[in-house]
Amino acid sequence: MANDLMNRRNGLADFGADRFFNRLAHGFFDDAFQFPEFNDTMKTDISETDKAYTVTIDLPGIDKKNLQLNYQDSILSVSAKSEQNTDERDKNDQLIHRERRYGQFSRQYRLPNVDQSNITAHYDKGVLTINLPKSAEAKNHQIEID
Repeated sequence: MANDLMNRRNGLADFGADRFFNRLAHGFFDDAFQFPEFNDTMKTDISETDKAYTVTIDLPGIDKKNLQLNYQDSILSVSAKSEQNTDERDKNDQLIHRERRYGQFSRQYRLPNVDQSNITAHYDKGVLTINLPKSAEAKNHQIEID
């Protein structure tokens, strides 16, 4: 209610064209075209042990063939492409509505000291799990100050 009081364009006599078209556009586009926002996609959990990193990424609705992984210069890059086609047909199999949605998402994670040759990945039911074993040579080295 406080926000309504602060809105100068909320007067009872305000029947201007912009208000009408803004409400019309919001009512039309709010439900029909909801794409996932970046914050809703690629939710990630990273756990670390002495021997490896485990990265778990939620990628619902993404086909395995549309995933791409790369590890280079201590950076894990994950890219996903989403393609969705929907058709609605009537009882006579006539097309009455068709929508196509495309999107591409990518994230990068800095994970140093990884043994690149032993990285494994598994994708099951919309969850990507990547195991990145740490390299044996990469040890913490304490530096003493003179």
